[in-house]
Amino acid sequence: MLITELGLAVDVGRHFDALGVRWLVGGSVASSILGLPRATLDIDLVADLRGAHVTALHDALVNDYYVDRDTMRWAVSTRRSFNAIHQASMIKVDVFCAGNDPLSRGELERRVFVDLEVGRVPLCSAEDIILQKLVWWREAGGSERQWRDAVGVVQIRGVELDRAYIDAHAVELGLAELVTRLFAEASRAGG
Repeated sequence: MLITELGLAVDVGRHFDALGVRWLVGGSVASSILGLPRATLDIDLVADLRGAHVTALHDALVNDYYVDRDTMRWAVSTRRSFNAIHQASMIKVDVFCAGNDPLSRGELERRVFVDLEVGRVPLCSAEDIILQKLVWWREAGGSERQWRDAVGVVQIRGVELDRAYIDAHAVELGLAELVTRLFAEASRAGG
């Protein structure tokens, strides 16, 4: 059986679903589906995990994934991340515990469902992945990969993007100048 990053996302996601936890695929996998594809070595999931979910999720994953219950508890309590490493493939699934800020809450509300070969997958919306990529770009001190991912989403999804939503959150996040630059670059690159 071929094990893929998306297949593992759906596998972990079904455990979230069983617990009633909202989740989505984010990061480079989402930007590759919504924009220009690129290779990635892991998958990023965002989940609204709470303390009451930790034991059941750990017990559901531990046979197929390396997961540490204490790290899971810490990540949930601090709204940070933990990883689950699929033992058969060594593919890493990074699980980011959704924050309580407006952008994080909105991401889960605005997730979009896409039918793919592995099943129906909840993705970060194009607008939210652009904003997240710009946040990560800034935090990394100017990551070229994050920037290219954001440009690719704008190039592919440009006319259907909710620019007012992006601009409003960009102002809140201190990203307004970057958004202007991003859309200008995507427009030039697109022809």
